Amino acid sequence: MSIVASYVYRDGKCVRPAPLTPEGLELAKGEFLWIGMHEPSADEFGSLIDCFGLHPLAVEDALSAHQLPKLEVYGDELFVVALTAEWHDDSIVYGETHMFVGSNHIITIRHGSGRGHKPLRDYLEAFPEQMAQGPDRVLYAVLDFIVVGYMPIVDAIEDSVLETEHVALDRFLSRSDATNLFQLRRQLLKFYRLAGPMEDMVKRLYLWDLPVIGPEVRPYFRDVADQVRRVAGRTSALLDIVSSVFDVSSLLEQQRQGVITRKLAAWAAILATPTAIAGIYGMNFRLMPELNWTYGYPAALLLMLAVCAGLFASFKRSGWL
Repeated sequence: MSIVASYVYRDGKCVRPAPLTPEGLELAKGEFLWIGMHEPSADEFGSLIDCFGLHPLAVEDALSAHQLPKLEVYGDELFVVALTAEWHDDSIVYGETHMFVGSNHIITIRHGSGRGHKPLRDYLEAFPEQMAQGPDRVLYAVLDFIVVGYMPIVDAIEDSVLETEHVALDRFLSRSDATNLFQLRRQLLKFYRLAGPMEDMVKRLYLWDLPVIGPEVRPYFRDVADQVRRVAGRTSALLDIVSSVFDVSSLLEQQRQGVITRKLAAWAAILATPTAIAGIYGMNFRLMPELNWTYGYPAALLLMLAVCAGLFASFKRSGWL
């Protein structure tokens, strides 16, 4: 079954389970219902449609998933889609949580998310004064729970990016290092693009005059929007760092290649001197006075050594060697 939990609350306390039957979903005054589902089928969702009069368009979205974060108003009912994300096997795994929020009920539907709401439900049940505020307070708690889950993702990517940055300063980036950096950049870009609609959706919850959302709960959504903004800011900063790592790596590689080129040029100049002198005296012309000089050979060797030593000292002072 896709129904994870279904309970009725009164004064912030759980009073009974709520099976998805007309009798189980019947509520007294002052009670509200919280139903949690995971990838339900259309048949399992049928009783909720009849009981709460859920809008067909919202139901279609909730069953099909693959939605961007959004907020829609259908009469006195809110339909909220929130993006979920988890860090798993060095990649971001995305999911969605769809929520129907009315005056006496909240229905949460998870798609592709491995983070269940049981810890959140246990926490809220431990503080009845919070749960007593109604479905709008539960909506805030679920959104806060989702957004808090973004932080470990940013932390994990930040650690990986900074580690690669440190590697780039010590040595050439290998093919695997560059590939990993490109993958991180691709994931950061997607995460950043999705954080924008998530922030816009949450901002509407405290900026707009919406049904179901009480004035005492509305300021809490500002805190959730601030958290999404901080995540988006850190993600943007990490994108800049990734770009700078590529730039720094390219500059350092060019610098190292320049050093090698200068060394090769210096040694080529040093070796060219004896080659040139030996080439001159190897031309075998008959009228070359030095060929008949007793000290011609040692003089030529000393000349080669002196010039090579002078060039070596000059290149050493200039930093080419």
